[in-house]
Amino acid sequence: MTGQPPAVDLEARLTRVRARIAEAAAAAGRAPADVRLIGVTKTHPPELGRAAVAAGLVSLGENRVQELLAKLPQVPGAQWHLVGNLQRNKVKDVVGRAVLVHTLDRRSLADALSRRAEQQGTVQRVLVQVNVADDPAKHGCPCDETLALVAYARDLPHLVVEGLMTVPPLPAGDDDPSEAARPHFATLRRLRDDARKRFPEVVHLSMGMSADLEAAVSEGATMIRIGTALFGPRQAGPWRPQEVGT
Repeated sequence: MTGQPPAVDLEARLTRVRARIAEAAAAAGRAPADVRLIGVTKTHPPELGRAAVAAGLVSLGENRVQELLAKLPQVPGAQWHLVGNLQRNKVKDVVGRAVLVHTLDRRSLADALSRRAEQQGTVQRVLVQVNVADDPAKHGCPCDETLALVAYARDLPHLVVEGLMTVPPLPAGDDDPSEAARPHFATLRRLRDDARKRFPEVVHLSMGMSADLEAAVSEGATMIRIGTALFGPRQAGPWRPQEVGT
């Protein structure tokens, strides 16, 4: 586990992140328990995932399907979330593994997920990813297509749409990341509220990362995706089993 913080340091980082969530929730009149912390282990070895589970953080996220598949059997007790872009040719690797997909952003992907779930005899849980700022560097459906995509996906027989997800644009220059992200989080919350008027099961808001979690919690996030603040800087590339001699 070269260059990685030890489990005791992870526990200290986890305590600090949870304190930030609690403070932001209190300021917004919310209960900290209403915000699910997802530890994003992208590029980090499964040892850190196991340490997180041992410390009580069981919700873990991955950006890449191959990295997720490699870690699944090595981190018992984890509840996995796919928080990165999902290509249709990778759908077969995800469905049936009790993974919550945060990144449904188009009808063709919804069709592929539903077909695979039918083949597996299961129901796939998803969030609809929204490109709230129309940022060409980000994935997600446009704001004005969100409700139509939610309606389309939830009518498919083997999908359940549980909420919305977004990744805001990077802040410009010296802008405070939390304040720069706040209007985008507010936009996602309004879209979720509109969706819930028709579809009460659309509850979750997956938004907020290490630099902007306070704004996310303030604007109603039910899931925040934290990597750096828990596990330290990302490594140079995706984790692969051979890198640790497995």
